[in-house]
Amino acid sequence: MSTDTRTDSRSAAPHGADSHDLIRVLGARVNNLKDVSVEIPKRRLTVFTGVSGSGKSSLVFGTVAAESQRLINETYSSFVQGFMPTLARPEVDVLEGLTTAIIVDQQRLGADPRSTVGTATDANAMLRILFSRLGQPHIGSPNAFSFNVASVRASGAITVERGAKKTVKATFNRLGGMCPRCEGCGTVTDIDLTQLYDDSKSLSEGALTVPGYSMDGWYGRIFKGSGFFDPDKPIRKYTKKELHDLLHKEPTKIKVEGINLTYEGLIPKIQKSMLSKDVDALQPHVRAFVERAMTFTVCPECDGTRLSESARSSKIAGISIADACAMQVSDLAEWVRALDEPSVAPLLAALVDTFDSFAEIGLGYLSLDRPSGTLSGGEAQRVKMIRHLGSSLTDVTYVFDEPTVGLHPHDIQRMNGLLLRLRDKGNTVLVVEHKPEVIAIADHVVDLGPGAGTAGGTVCFEGTVDGLRTAGTVTGRHFDDRARLKGSVRKPTGTLAIRGATAHNLQGVDVDIPLGVLAVVTGVAGSGKSSLVHGSIPPGEGVVSVDQGAIRGSRRSNPATYTGLLEPIRKAFAKANGVKPALFSANSEGACPVCNGAGVIYTDLAMMAGVATTCEECEGKRFQAAVLEYHLGGRDISEVLAMSVTEAEEFFGAGDARIPAAHAILGRLTDVGLGYLSLGQPLTTLSGGERQRLKLATHMADKGGVYILDEPTAGLHLADVEQLLGLLDRLVDSGKSVIVVEHHQAVMAHADWIIDLGPGAGHDGGRIVFEGTPADLVAARTTLTATHLAAYVNA
Repeated sequence: MSTDTRTDSRSAAPHGADSHDLIRVLGARVNNLKDVSVEIPKRRLTVFTGVSGSGKSSLVFGTVAAESQRLINETYSSFVQGFMPTLARPEVDVLEGLTTAIIVDQQRLGADPRSTVGTATDANAMLRILFSRLGQPHIGSPNAFSFNVASVRASGAITVERGAKKTVKATFNRLGGMCPRCEGCGTVTDIDLTQLYDDSKSLSEGALTVPGYSMDGWYGRIFKGSGFFDPDKPIRKYTKKELHDLLHKEPTKIKVEGINLTYEGLIPKIQKSMLSKDVDALQPHVRAFVERAMTFTVCPECDGTRLSESARSSKIAGISIADACAMQVSDLAEWVRALDEPSVAPLLAALVDTFDSFAEIGLGYLSLDRPSGTLSGGEAQRVKMIRHLGSSLTDVTYVFDEPTVGLHPHDIQRMNGLLLRLRDKGNTVLVVEHKPEVIAIADHVVDLGPGAGTAGGTVCFEGTVDGLRTAGTVTGRHFDDRARLKGSVRKPTGTLAIRGATAHNLQGVDVDIPLGVLAVVTGVAGSGKSSLVHGSIPPGEGVVSVDQGAIRGSRRSNPATYTGLLEPIRKAFAKANGVKPALFSANSEGACPVCNGAGVIYTDLAMMAGVATTCEECEGKRFQAAVLEYHLGGRDISEVLAMSVTEAEEFFGAGDARIPAAHAILGRLTDVGLGYLSLGQPLTTLSGGERQRLKLATHMADKGGVYILDEPTAGLHLADVEQLLGLLDRLVDSGKSVIVVEHHQAVMAHADWIIDLGPGAGHDGGRIVFEGTPADLVAARTTLTATHLAAYVNA
């Protein structure tokens, strides 16, 4: 009886610790947020929606996740914090109820040459243990199967510490699995000697064709004065020794014209100065030389497997670890299931579980040896998810940035299941998303808007999905929008023939892509769409390819500098005021001397978070006071850069400030839906979808006849998709051919011609399963795409 009473009394008074079930945000002002206050329920799935640029990422990533990460970083010792990125406190009055935030974003996985899908998901580590236990012949510990561990042999007095014991060994061996030739990279680099020199000329005649190695400079003096070869003899007549000295000689002290110098062979010299550096960071002409001179070929010793011979010799049931990593994950899962070995049963169960997560998340088509740098943003995000699905953490906040990017409608249903599984483990799941299929499963919806940029930054609606439908906000009004199939489609003006395409998983595809129309290439994730379009249509004369890759630019770059808009504006200011154009550049003579034209001063506080403060001298305007006295159409240069694209289009369209060149560029920016961006906004603050549309705007003036777009709807609100379709129509009507890789049903319904790849992913895909008009696709209903499109258009 007494136990019953105790139970009752416990349930009657709720525990104080259970009352904290909300994350409260009061007065958030990050980026364009206007004093936003929201209450986000914990252990629920909350979807943040709103038009592009309305402030969703600023609220979720810039405020909630940023503060959570900053507070966690502060728990580490100041020594450790010195090595971590310093985070400033977001501009917000109150943040309560935060939990540990795990951000699963679309940043590409690091392009470390030795990082693969297997190493990024820990699947490799488990496979290595499996092979070290069951592989025949037995060759050693799990390290012996790792292409990131080199074999070491040493001799002499070596002290090996094991706990308190110390043993001195005469020799020491560690067996690693790294291929000694390519050092675990799978490829070897060769230097094409014909790109280094012209062997028909002598050094004096300028035989060396390496950038910066002219005979008039210091390098010329060193080579000519070295005395190792005759500078007037053509290189093809050199003896073996002379050629070796020219190309490979180790550093040697020499005296030239009374000066002590060091002579070194050409190849080690350029390897240090050019080839060992990050290719993307080199100057354009040096990068072009490196790309010409370096040839990357599959390593002949390990055949691209990255593993040493001994690691490849140990097998389980006739399969080596290299074979296992080269298999498609879905096949590898079957192979592991078939292994019946009680001694490693828990390990086999964990492996099967990991591989099933791959399939569930729609990545069963990958192989473990796929370099992680080659994954798309959406794939990288889903690979990161695999690590969290198996995680035993609960009561944390998972933050997702458009997890459906790159997913076919068929794969979105599986993604929804995963998000709900994370929530049901007791976690708070925050998702920034535009797709109605994901918004529909939310427990709570926060809709930001009403517009973008300065017209956004307020909460228009908070509540349930049913409440959103009737709320009358932009998202609510468009929530049940369904595109209709076109009544009539355009006739092609020609075709682009692709024959026998075999890139990646394509199985000898023959297809004619119609030109002069809007052609959409679709199919489930991993079916071979990008391989077909990017791998078979070489970018060159007349082909403009616009992808979602990051725009290279510092925090000084902005839409005005990137699109070339600043050039005509500076010239017009200079002409109107009779001064130099360089004065109107914040990176040149007109820059404020205190902040060097950045508008803010970055103070690094060593152990604490760095602070960016507005420059007091120019008040954030970035220019010297004298420059701001020059006007054009009644405005100074800083006022022009603060304008939105829409305002500027009006300003430069007529009156004293009329600049037709600037007006044309601004018109293109408005066309792609970027009218809300301000001309001086740093590029580093743009979202992925905004970056792609900015690239599209700059390329619209190109002379290209064929435009290839890779998922242009990424990051677009339902309302913006209509505008994008209008833009694509205008491109086609102006005589261009537009080929779009896309999963969005509204784009499919709007197409003139659809090419559907499949039927599955990986080796189950790579074939054309349908080509024809959208109406024929819906009528046939033979493919996954057809079923989803038919449901979408209510056919």
